[in-house]
Formats: sequence, structure tokens, C-alpha cells
Amino acid sequence: MSESDPDKPLKAKPAAQTGSTGASQLFGHSSGAKPWDPPGEEEQPVPGVQTEEVPVDTSSAPYPRDAQYTPRGEEGSGESAPNLADFFTDVDDEGELTKLHPNYKLLMRVGAIILGLILFGAAAVVEGILRAEAGFPLGPILVPAAILSIIIGFRVPVARYNARGYQISRDRLRVVRGIWWHSDTIVPFGRVQHIDVDQGPIERALDIATMTLHTAGSHNASIRLPGLGHERAIAMREAIRAHIKRETL
Repeated sequence: MSESDPDKPLKAKPAAQTGSTGASQLFGHSSGAKPWDPPGEEEQPVPGVQTEEVPVDTSSAPYPRDAQYTPRGEEGSGESAPNLADFFTDVDDEGELTKLHPNYKLLMRVGAIILGLILFGAAAVVEGILRAEAGFPLGPILVPAAILSIIIGFRVPVARYNARGYQISRDRLRVVRGIWWHSDTIVPFGRVQHIDVDQGPIERALDIATMTLHTAGSHNASIRLPGLGHERAIAMREAIRAHIKRETL
């Protein structure tokens, strides 16, 4: 009987020829069952036959298999919450004040020199007019104006800088300023409504900032603390905000 005899029974072809391997890779088992077929019994390994495990390629996975969660700071800020302990001092009327940033002295000196030049220029104009109109002698106005401009430009900024300072404690901020008119203000954090940190063009160049505390009430509703380092001003603002948030919970 020839192989093409239609009466001859057909022999089952090996699994490699029927493509069952492709079906098992596609549908998850070698039977080639469809996903919507009811689940059957799992295939049992044949004794004495070692099956080869096919490694799973995860190189194209959009996320790592072993991704770790990194905790963020308080309230999802991306960093740990600032601590007022980094700034704490005892609020004491006789205690030592925390000095402002040294660049603030330079900022005050620039402003004072500009003011001194304006004063000297005005004195020169007045004296020039008097000399042209009435024969006024040279120097009675210009010399005192020059001396005053030098004092304003170089001496006053140092005195103003030394007269300014602050203290921050667990529940309040003390701000001291003034040469002739002395001001000593204590702001409880419980009265603070919101806090601003501002920088002008010159302040930005000197890396300093001004922190303003807006408080409840009409008297001294805004307390300004200029001359802080920019990073320190931001840290103090966040520390005060964290303290207020804890107190209101």
C-alpha cells in the first residue's frame, strides 16, 4: 500500500511539526487552548524528561521590576521638613542678636553713597547759583555737604548694620532695628497670616532677601526682616510655616 493511499490511517505528527510550541508560547500552555476556554488540569512534567525554561525578557518593560519607593518629605514637599531647632535662640531683651548677612552692609552702603552723591550734587548746584547771582564765596555750602556725604556713605551704613538683628525662638520672632529711633518688635507665630520672601535686583546679585511676616491686626500688620541670606530666609519661612501648621492641627 502506497503512502498516498487514502485508506491508510494517518500518523500523528510530532509536536514540533504541529506548532504546539508556538501555541504554548502564545496562550500559556502546550495544548493550544484558547483564552476563553474553561481552565483544565495543569500539565504535569514527564518523569525523566528535563524541560527547558525560557527566560523572560524584561528589558523593554517601562518600569524596573524591583523599583523602590523613596519616602518624600512632610506634605509631599520633596525634602524633609525644616526644623526650628536650627535657628533657636532664647528671646531675651538682653540677649545677643543674630547678625544679618554681611552683604546687607554692602547693600546699605550702595544706597547711602547714592544718597550722598545726590546731596553733594544739590549743594554744588545751590552754591553755583549763589556764586553766579550774588558772588557767593566757594566752599561754605560745598565743603559741609561733602563731609556729610562721606559720613552718610561710609559711617551710617555700619552703624545701621550693627543696630539691626533678630532672634527666633520656638514660638516667636524678635526684630530689632534703629539708631536714633530704636524699635524692638516681637511677633508671635500664632498671629502670622502669611510670609513673603522678596528679592530686588541688587539683593539677587548679593544673594540676600527680605522676609516679611504679615500678621493679624492693624498695628504693625507687616514686619520686615531684611538682610537675610536667601537660603536662610527660605528655610526660616518653611520652619515657621511648619510650626504654624503643627499648632493648628
